[in-house]
Amino acid sequence: MVQVSESAAKQILKLKSESNVEDDGFLRVKIVPGGCSGMSYKLDFDSKTTDDDKIFDQHGTRVVIDKKSFLYIVGMVLDYEGGLNGKGFVFQNPNASKTCGCGSSFGV
Repeated sequence: MVQVSESAAKQILKLKSESNVEDDGFLRVKIVPGGCSGMSYKLDFDSKTTDDDKIFDQHGTRVVIDKKSFLYIVGMVLDYEGGLNGKGFVFQNPNASKTCGCGSSFGV
């Protein structure tokens, strides 16, 4: 399972509205090679799912993760920190053995 905090869900819905994403659109989380720790999180809006996707509906928003990416982030909490010193989306990934200073990449 992947959890989405209430603050992350609010930010996703705000960005979705600002980006003119279709009503059935959702946030897709994907793991891609790169970043200073080896793997990076990629967030995009999408509207099509596949049979292998994992779908999580929480706090009025939908987050979809492909099967391969899910293996790296099972148990993760997607949070959002705003404010003057906020970081934006924060990935609390229990599978990461190392992370970069900014938190946008990780290694296992």
